[in-house]
Parts: sequence; C-alpha cells; structure tokens
Amino acid sequence: MSDHEIEDFEVDSLSDTSHMIPGPPAYNIEDHHLPLEPRSTCCYWVWTLVITSINFMAFLMNFAFMTLVFSIVLLPTIVVVYFGFQCHSRVLHSNAYYCKDILDDNSSSALIILGFVIMSPLIVVAMAIYCSLSRRLRLFLCFQPYARAVYKGTWWKGYDRTGICCCGNEWGSHVKAWV
Repeated sequence: MSDHEIEDFEVDSLSDTSHMIPGPPAYNIEDHHLPLEPRSTCCYWVWTLVITSINFMAFLMNFAFMTLVFSIVLLPTIVVVYFGFQCHSRVLHSNAYYCKDILDDNSSSALIILGFVIMSPLIVVAMAIYCSLSRRLRLFLCFQPYARAVYKGTWWKGYDRTGICCCGNEWGSHVKAWV
C-alpha cells in the first residue's frame, strides 16, 4: 500500500469508528415533557416532604425484608451460638438437662466456634438471596428521585406498574441497558 492509500484508510476507519460510539441514550423519553416547568418554593418543599416520606417507607420496607431474609438464613448460626453460650460454665451455665447431660465446657466452646465459622458463608448466601429477591420484586425501583419535586409535569414511578409496591413496569422482558 502506498502512503496515500494508508492515509485514506486511516481517515475512513477513524470516521467509521466515531460514528459507532454513540453518546448515552436518554433513559426514559416518555418521562420528560419538554420544557419542564419548575415548581414554586412552597410547592417544592411540600413535594420534597412527600418524596422523602415515600423514600423512607421504601427504605423501611427494604430493611424489613432484608432482616427477614437474614434472620431465616442465619438461624442455624444463631441457634448453635446460643446453645454454646448458654451451656458454657463461664458465660451463663444453664441448669437445663441438655447442658448437664450432653454439653460440657469443651463441647460448648466447639459450638461457639462452629457457629462463628459457619456465619461467614451464610452471610454471603443471605446477601445473594436478598439481592436476587429484591431484584425480582423490583424493590429498589420504589425509590422516587427528588427531581419529581423540582419540576412540574413529570410522571411518578408507579402510576400503573406491576411489581411489588407498583414499581417497575418498564423492567419487563424487553429491558435494554446502555453499558
């Protein structure tokens, strides 16, 4: 190839490459009505309070769900550590029959150690289960952005949705993400 052909090739490939890298797409065109009109100061503070309370309720719902999942998955660890501490002579030293007949200090120490050893993998399993269920139930889509309080004419998330707490109709089988 001559130098002239190489320069033409580089220019052509550069222009082809520049057309292949688009900017990030608008995330939800249907949500925005142009131009957006800002709210008055009083209305802004009222809507901010409403959105804050909605987000706080969504946080409490997520926290209660996470607590439920973690308590169910970590139940074996809780039981093993509880019986280990209950029957150890230097901690509680219960007078229950299983502490006198079955568990001595060495076996109580072994239960305590076993409980703390199996805690780490169970925490990972609990977090994986929680993340999977919260994604499937679309719990994180219940949070409302504060831009809804600033501008008039924006649609609320959840006005006709199908997920739990009515969040996430747009997250169906036709999900497209820009990465």
